[in-house]
Amino acid sequence: MDAKPCIDSLTVKSSHVLPPDTNSHGTLFGGRLMAYIDDVAAIAAVRHCRKPVVTASTDSVDFLQPVQEGDTICVEAFVTYTHNTSMEVFVKATTENLLSGDRKVCTTAFLSMVAVDDNNQPSTVPGVYPETEEEQWLHDGAKRRHEYRKERRKESKELAEKFGTKLPWKRNR
Repeated sequence: MDAKPCIDSLTVKSSHVLPPDTNSHGTLFGGRLMAYIDDVAAIAAVRHCRKPVVTASTDSVDFLQPVQEGDTICVEAFVTYTHNTSMEVFVKATTENLLSGDRKVCTTAFLSMVAVDDNNQPSTVPGVYPETEEEQWLHDGAKRRHEYRKERRKESKELAEKFGTKLPWKRNR
């Protein structure tokens, strides 16, 4: 499998923010934005590996700017790093007031996507290489983020085991 440049996976999705997309404050539901992020990240990952993918993790999503009703939301994603069967995807979401042209970055995130085969088992992916200064910066920090995710996943598994499937209202006292 030949390595591919980051830009080959670039995916961009723009949406007009309409009343059904907003909360009582007239801003985009955070969950709606997170769904856009996951969707665009998945498309970028499939573009990179040309295989089905599943989301393995989403790093923290900090809502930096509100997205107002009537604005647009533009979500961009591309693969920044690969590791055997997984891909790190960088996502940036920008809001734009269509009347004024004012644009603001409302969030950034990293998602880990895993390629799967016909039996839903992890499948190897091609490498990726940066071509711009920004892509190189993201690529350079990817190994550190990968190790952090492995540690966080270990902690998540410990929490799941500790708290298990018991219903909270049926605690042993």
